[in-house]
Amino acid sequence: MGLLGANIIEGGSAKFQGEELVNTNRQKFWGTKMAMIFQDPMTSLNPVMKVGKQVSEPLRLHQGMSKKEARDRTVELFTLVGIPEPAKRFGEYPHQLSGGMRQRVMISIALAIEPDILIADEPTTSLDVTVQKYILDLLVDVQSKSNMSMVIITHDLGVARGRADEIMVMYGGRIMEKAPSETVFQEMKHPYTEALLSSIPRLNDPKHTRLTPIEGFPPDIVDGPEGCKFAARCKYAQDICLTSTPEETTIDSHTYFCHFPVGTDAGSEAFQSNVAKGFTAAGLKIKSKREVV
Repeated sequence: MGLLGANIIEGGSAKFQGEELVNTNRQKFWGTKMAMIFQDPMTSLNPVMKVGKQVSEPLRLHQGMSKKEARDRTVELFTLVGIPEPAKRFGEYPHQLSGGMRQRVMISIALAIEPDILIADEPTTSLDVTVQKYILDLLVDVQSKSNMSMVIITHDLGVARGRADEIMVMYGGRIMEKAPSETVFQEMKHPYTEALLSSIPRLNDPKHTRLTPIEGFPPDIVDGPEGCKFAARCKYAQDICLTSTPEETTIDSHTYFCHFPVGTDAGSEAFQSNVAKGFTAAGLKIKSKREVV
């Protein structure tokens, strides 16, 4: 979206409908083909502008609608996202709405331009569980009806599993693993994915089961370590992990970046070697498959 400062370091390639996005002018996509829902509805709306105007203004600016047409379309969008008394809400300010209502306004703004791709950045972070489900189900429903692509950025694996066709797991600013949704959960290859899933408590766990946290701290994004970004916290880590960035491995539709993938002979041997020594190449103390000190 080009929202970061001009001094940000950008690398790699990102294409939308065949056109390169990195280090190019993206304004022709904004307000016409690409939209974004930000994670904090409490601060993302203009507090001194009525919510109806915040939705209708882009319609007049980008789609050339008259004031009446934009208002009618806004009320229609408010109805679509489940805002009660939409005509009345048109003239209210953000502080008069609940968190869930504000997020629905944010969704209305994003959907107003009928984008080809919608980027939802933690769209339900500050909402309670019941509202979260409604918002997520709403997004998926709108997506299916409009043939729109959607990218959900989330730390909640439950959200990803239930609504994504494909999941990309990232750590330290790099892709660790990418695969169809169920493949990531059932046949994960990257140790970070495995550790992430292991850290989640389950309803069928016995009482007083200890949580399995990921030990250590995330790396510095700007001045990160050499080699694999997850090596310092990985129970499979060997010397090569500290100095060499893993190359891409793709099997069918499953892509991962790891020297010692989970569920492989190389991964098992690396882990058993660390258990025998009592620590990894990065110095992480380790006792067993589920116990890292």
